Amino acid sequence: MARLLTLRVWHAMWLQRIDTKIAALQEREAEQERGRKNRPQEPDWIVELGIGNGRPPIEVHAGGCYAAGKRRRAVPRDEARRLLTSGARACTHCKPDAQLRILD
Repeated sequence: MARLLTLRVWHAMWLQRIDTKIAALQEREAEQERGRKNRPQEPDWIVELGIGNGRPPIEVHAGGCYAAGKRRRAVPRDEARRLLTSGARACTHCKPDAQLRILD
């Protein structure tokens, strides 16, 4: 009888541990979902900025381009077109000049 009671206590302890883990995982998944919902919308166009005085624009990217550097800012469509026509490079990966229908 004592062995069965001991097994019952151990079983209850393991169930409590499992329930605690499940609750922690559910909370983590809920936090991740809230983070995905609250994430700002990805910009349509990005300009990569240079280093130095005034941080001149170097390259224009589409919003989801993986090749965009860390020094960047979002720009509207008209600004991206203006930058491309005034000499800023177009990214060779996402090809914003083709997306904006700018012909050389």
